[in-house]
Amino acid sequence: MWDFNITSAFGMMARTLPFIVLRMAVYFGITLGYILVTGTGAGIGYGIGVLGDEGFRASSTMWGGIAGFGLFGAVMYWMREYILYIVKAGHIAVLVELIDGKPMPHGRSQIQHATEVTKERFPQASVLFLIDQLVKGVIRAITGLVRGILTVLPMPGAQQLASILSAFLRVAVGFVDEVILAYAIRTGSTNPWASAKEALVLYGQNYKVMLKNAAWLAIIVYGLGLLVFLVMLAPAALVVYLMPGAWAAGGIVFALLFAWSVKAALLEPFAITCMMQVYFKTIETQQPDPEWEAKLEQMSGKFRKLKDRALGAATQETGEESGGAHPA
Repeated sequence: MWDFNITSAFGMMARTLPFIVLRMAVYFGITLGYILVTGTGAGIGYGIGVLGDEGFRASSTMWGGIAGFGLFGAVMYWMREYILYIVKAGHIAVLVELIDGKPMPHGRSQIQHATEVTKERFPQASVLFLIDQLVKGVIRAITGLVRGILTVLPMPGAQQLASILSAFLRVAVGFVDEVILAYAIRTGSTNPWASAKEALVLYGQNYKVMLKNAAWLAIIVYGLGLLVFLVMLAPAALVVYLMPGAWAAGGIVFALLFAWSVKAALLEPFAITCMMQVYFKTIETQQPDPEWEAKLEQMSGKFRKLKDRALGAATQETGEESGGAHPA
């Protein structure tokens, strides 16, 4: 059915409790921030609305809430690099060491140790973020390959089936990019562009196994996320009721935010751990296939850009080593 070990994944999550607590603090804090800023915006809108009639007051309250929600969303958009660098990549660094059976160093916190490992592999947050964006683009191209295969099958409804499956797989591979980053951390490469390129080739040549497990994890993660959403509808509606000029759609929005925070803090690291288990086990005795590298280069401009960056970084490393060999 699937190739990951759920019990082992939960065990590793328990051993990385400091990061789980950090993720909960960050993502539940983000949800709280959305609620507070949205409520403040709605309150300001309500205050302006008292200058007009009831319809104007309801409208200004709604637009105040939307403005607050959008403002906080813009702040979080600019914070996404930092969150990826400190929270996600750091957690991956610790999970990689646990998968390899390495003990955590004594006398240092997990978060401090993971931050140092991340900085060794990715000296700048912007580099990690750009690699992550390129990796996502290549993974979308691989997912599109599956749709292309289905559309040429001589069966009725193949086009519609391909569209549905493609949409589902886009959701399913939402956490695969972090597995690619895990490979860069695990190999200890000083050229993160090259390690990401190699990891993508290995992913591509094993796409059937990886997509199958990603699909199962998507069902598990989003099924549990839906359950959390339904449970949180009642308290979310209460939050909206306590806001000035109750915002009808707010209950659904806040319940979605609560469900997202649980997914990001608890369900997502579980899925990533499971995918890392599958990926590292699958590629254990493999080497990147040149045919798959050529195929990815042909189908994805993001992969070509990643390859160019890898070559540029390798050339720079070689130049620095040559320059260091001849003292001035």
